Amino acid sequence: MNCLMSAWHAYEAELRGWLRHRMGNAVDAEDLLQDVFLKAMRQGERFCEVSNSRAWLYEVARNALADRLRLARNTVELPEDLRAETEVPATVDSLAACLPRVLSELSADDREAITLCDLEGLSQEEFARRKGLSLSGAKSRVQRARKRLREQLTQACQVRLDESGQVSDFVPRPPLA
Repeated sequence: MNCLMSAWHAYEAELRGWLRHRMGNAVDAEDLLQDVFLKAMRQGERFCEVSNSRAWLYEVARNALADRLRLARNTVELPEDLRAETEVPATVDSLAACLPRVLSELSADDREAITLCDLEGLSQEEFARRKGLSLSGAKSRVQRARKRLREQLTQACQVRLDESGQVSDFVPRPPLA
């Protein structure tokens, strides 16, 4: 981590200026700069293996900026008297209510794989590293856990699919007390 901190101190001001120039907004630039720092921190000791830390930081900043700009949408002010339509959530979105209980019924290994990779967004590569598994072994573990979760959801929540394979109905299960 020492190599990260020294690289960060060396290039932080330069990155800040570059982001401010491109974003035109100091507050948004600071937010993006913090995102870049967090991504660098998530690399852990692997950051020390980067041959050109300045180039790596700029690449991450450029990608983060591109993602932010891609997500930015022009908005149109709507009239105050416009009624909002009440959206009925898709059946599959409501099925998420069954997830905590069904997850608790899975084995600890399956629950951990799904929680880390699917709910917390950990890459399967990082999961493999943390668990001391090969990448293919980690991918297999996650796929098997997803299959068992799908089977448990289907059985426990009585999921019914329509002709296109989409969730059409289910029976909600109350959370465990």
